[in-house]
Amino acid sequence: MYLAVNIIGLLIFLLIGWLFSKDRKKIDWKGIGIMVVFNLLMAFFLVKVPWGRFIVKKLAEGFDTLIQVAYKGIAFCIPSMVHLHGNMDFFVSVLLPILLIVPLFDILTYIGFLPWFIKWIGKILAFITRQPKFESFFAVEMMFLGNTEALAVSSLQLKQMKASRNLTLAMMSMSCVTASILGSYMQMMPAQFILTAVPINVINALIVTAMLNPVEVSEAEDTIATMKGSAAKESGDVEADGKKEPFFSFLGDSILGAGRLVLIIAANVITFVALAALIDKILSLVHIWSMEKILGYILYPFAWLLGVGGDPHTVLQLSQYMGTKLITNEFVVMGKVSPIIHTFAPHFRAVLTVFLTSFANLSTIGMIIGCFKGIVNREKNDLISKNVGYMLLSGILVSLLSAAMVGLYVW
Repeated sequence: MYLAVNIIGLLIFLLIGWLFSKDRKKIDWKGIGIMVVFNLLMAFFLVKVPWGRFIVKKLAEGFDTLIQVAYKGIAFCIPSMVHLHGNMDFFVSVLLPILLIVPLFDILTYIGFLPWFIKWIGKILAFITRQPKFESFFAVEMMFLGNTEALAVSSLQLKQMKASRNLTLAMMSMSCVTASILGSYMQMMPAQFILTAVPINVINALIVTAMLNPVEVSEAEDTIATMKGSAAKESGDVEADGKKEPFFSFLGDSILGAGRLVLIIAANVITFVALAALIDKILSLVHIWSMEKILGYILYPFAWLLGVGGDPHTVLQLSQYMGTKLITNEFVVMGKVSPIIHTFAPHFRAVLTVFLTSFANLSTIGMIIGCFKGIVNREKNDLISKNVGYMLLSGILVSLLSAAMVGLYVW
């Protein structure tokens, strides 16, 4: 029965995308169908097929090795806070390893490997999904770099694209994640579902934006921007000129950027947790439900459609986690459920982990709008600012679709 509910939920989430489409007549249903089937097959491969599970396991082991190496550097500075065989504070165990992982990915960008890899994966994805080359490229790009970083390195193309395509990229950016913090996620949640969610989110971001904001792209417009430092060059592509800065200057900037990222995440988590507690305190004074409970009831139907079970308390628990994530961020919920995640039923654990694995929350909207404001002209930025609701809807639908697709195979 719950499998049937999960399937119905998947169809309803797609139906919502159609209902809120800006132009239903322009939706490429053949492309949508191909992407849905492709994503379902990929989810099956990564969750159920031995080779798929093996790949996910090895990737998880690779990230775990990076985290353990990062702890060596952390222990050199603050040995009293590093306990390899015990519990560490959130800041030390989850955030400080970012100081190694961000520069590592930046080095891969500097030598040209990461841009080359992203570019060709994007082109292959465009061929399979029938989506424009740059949108496919951007979907892969934001999986490794995050939303603001992916937008920044693609600034030349953003300036040349029409406003409607800029809106598509803004909507897609709600569902991104950066590879540099996957290790942090995996310190708190099941690594298998974190790593499965990332590629599933990429395809679902293309599906949702192709439904909500279908845009016709001519062959002349269908080009791919090359990231700075990329070794991949091809005639017809748009490339940003510019010399590389010296390696150690580049590395120094990367390390400082990683430090800022750690502080930004820490500040956001502290502030949002404190604000949520303050709102709950105010609500309790006037004898109103807590914010978590209010959000839980609002999102209850969507949580139920993920097929987590017939117990209303279980469904409400999931919907509350979903709501908290949307108004705060994924780190807040992951930190909260990390000590008890092993007690959840397999299906509940899978759909919750996948739903949390993205930057889809209210604060991300401000970051995306701010980034576009610094890149594109006022007309394009105004269009994005007027469609904040569509950006949030896109992020929620992608998270729901991904959770539903992975949940089909975990019981």
